[in-house]
Amino acid sequence: MTSTIDSSLPPLAPVYPPKDGSATRNESPKLAKLISLLSLQQHIEGGYFVETDRDTNRVPNPFLNTTPSASSSDQTTFYTSTGAEKTRNASTSIHYLLTPESPMGAFHRNRGRTIHTLHRGRGRYVIIHADQVMPEYDSHSGMRAKARVETFIVGQNVEKGERLQWIVDGGKYKSSFLLPLGGEDAADNGGLLISETVVPGFEYSDHDFMRIERLEALVTKEQADEMRWMLRKDDKAV
Repeated sequence: MTSTIDSSLPPLAPVYPPKDGSATRNESPKLAKLISLLSLQQHIEGGYFVETDRDTNRVPNPFLNTTPSASSSDQTTFYTSTGAEKTRNASTSIHYLLTPESPMGAFHRNRGRTIHTLHRGRGRYVIIHADQVMPEYDSHSGMRAKARVETFIVGQNVEKGERLQWIVDGGKYKSSFLLPLGGEDAADNGGLLISETVVPGFEYSDHDFMRIERLEALVTKEQADEMRWMLRKDDKAV
């Protein structure tokens, strides 16, 4: 069986079963120590994070009194505000960690551009380019929207195409999940640790989660079925 997103790949599936937000996390001593040393806390997207920098320089808010463009198939609400603040911090940075106990970052998007840098571990990212929607003919429903879906592995093996750095522009949905290291380290997964820098600086009002109706509007039914496990599990719409 092949993926509905890329026929050269097996279907997207969790290697470490994701838990809901209320599940108890029993991290290994190695990971518990790392979480403590970096002062990480649980993230609403899944995994752990800590803000490491918030630039005190302020820049004009590029999202001021704007809302993202929507296709006719989109019936969801975007973000939690229209960006009424006149300025934003120039940038913010965080450490972000996925572990076997919290192995997935649920589909979400930010208005700002996000630069990701790998520190250690391996993971798979899935990007839904909601700003690159092309019409596709469906014999059952007629013309429908279909967004480009991209997936890639982040890790140290650049010879095999794994990425050390990747950029996700604003308005695109992303999800990520933990992969085994492979080889001698397969049984000792120390997690996927990265840094993220958001430009302009991150604000929760510039962030929202993918909902099932939005996923089904953007991609084919087969793709939605393959990816629905990457939606936030405690969202009422899932």
